[in-house]
Amino acid sequence: MSAPILPARSLKKDALGPLELLAQNIALISPTMTAALIVPVMYSNTGNWSWLPYALGTVMLIFVALNLNQFASRFAGSGSIYQYICKGLGNTVGGLGGWSLIWAYLGISIAGATGFTVFAGTLLGMIGINHVPPELLFAVCVGISTFCAWKNVALSARVILVLEGISVTLITFVCFVALGTKGFSIDPTQVDTTKIPYSSLGLGVVVAIFSLVGFESSTAFGDEARNPLKAIPRSVIQSLVLSGVFFVFVTYAEVLITHGYSTTLDQIATPLNVMAQLVHMPYLAAPLSACAMISFFALNLSCLNSGARIIYTMGKIGLFHKATADAHHKNETPHIGVFVMAAISFSAPSYFALTGMDPLTIFNDAGTMAAFGFLAPYILITIAAPLYVKSLGQLKPGHLVLAALSLLLLIIPTVGCVYPVPPAPVKYYPYLFVAYLIIGGAWIMFQHRRMLIASRGFPEMTQDA
Repeated sequence: MSAPILPARSLKKDALGPLELLAQNIALISPTMTAALIVPVMYSNTGNWSWLPYALGTVMLIFVALNLNQFASRFAGSGSIYQYICKGLGNTVGGLGGWSLIWAYLGISIAGATGFTVFAGTLLGMIGINHVPPELLFAVCVGISTFCAWKNVALSARVILVLEGISVTLITFVCFVALGTKGFSIDPTQVDTTKIPYSSLGLGVVVAIFSLVGFESSTAFGDEARNPLKAIPRSVIQSLVLSGVFFVFVTYAEVLITHGYSTTLDQIATPLNVMAQLVHMPYLAAPLSACAMISFFALNLSCLNSGARIIYTMGKIGLFHKATADAHHKNETPHIGVFVMAAISFSAPSYFALTGMDPLTIFNDAGTMAAFGFLAPYILITIAAPLYVKSLGQLKPGHLVLAALSLLLLIIPTVGCVYPVPPAPVKYYPYLFVAYLIIGGAWIMFQHRRMLIASRGFPEMTQDA
């Protein structure tokens, strides 16, 4: 028999519209993060063809998103992607998917806090304030994020929308100026098919997919969205397409403008600031750094929101303490989940900073480890989609083809995580993630057995379309 969901206060209904849902996804993808820090990494792998992996990665993840939308167009709830996997593969596997997403959102939230600290330190250095303890800047970022996430989900979404919108607009402007300095002509070195780096293209796609993860985060707001069965699927596809186009455009512009520069793109720590200098707008260095800083803040905030809702939903089914399944009596937010996410988002980077690690290194490590947490649910949701549609009596051959193509495409980033074997300590990260999954799996099976939770589905989820 199946255990009923624990009674608790619910989240705020109809709080988020289409724009807020889109903003949540885009903030977690964090276009500014890629433009500010990841494009040089891509260039180190694929050189002048760096825009191509972003185009291929976007197409690949659209297949995953179409599988995800088999659920999103039929069912909406808080922490939806966790519930989606449960519906197709059962509660135990679904629990592992939710457990994996918590790892992912925690890792990206830490990347947000450390990225904020990197660019806040740059800005402070511009006005002569140096050697600010990173722990203080972590506290500022996570503290304000926690307040927004605790106070009001609509406020959080609007803050994210405004901040990321400002950042993307300024970056787009600088890129257009850069293209203008070259007469808006096609760069032959970036379309020379004889120079396509086939040997490293797979690794480039891995980097691109890791830049795009997070497009699914709006599914965690099914209880709070207006018209969720239409708004959420649209936000998933729209965020992927918009971010993918932006990545291709920005990467093309950065590669173009840095041709002939004294330092190659892969060795440039702040490519946006260098772009500003090369287009004779050095005064934009400070605004660009400020935009990057607030974008990383938005990234941290979006992770606290999404991760808290996964914790809230898993708490409702009994996998976590019952306190996590309750919403704030006034704000109608999953406040306990928010505080758990925030505590780890602050304490983990603070610990490593105190041991001597610099924020940029913590950023790289946290982002790399978080990527594993996204890949596992993407694979599970792809397997679950046709099984779920079949359970509704709606399975068509196209559903099977779509799932098969998605799984084949997901093999690329999965294998790319472990082969070629990366240098230490990165080569150990997959094993840390597997250990995390084993611990979570043991806990989930123990809780399911203790509470006699059924191995398949949620009996109260009767609103599937």
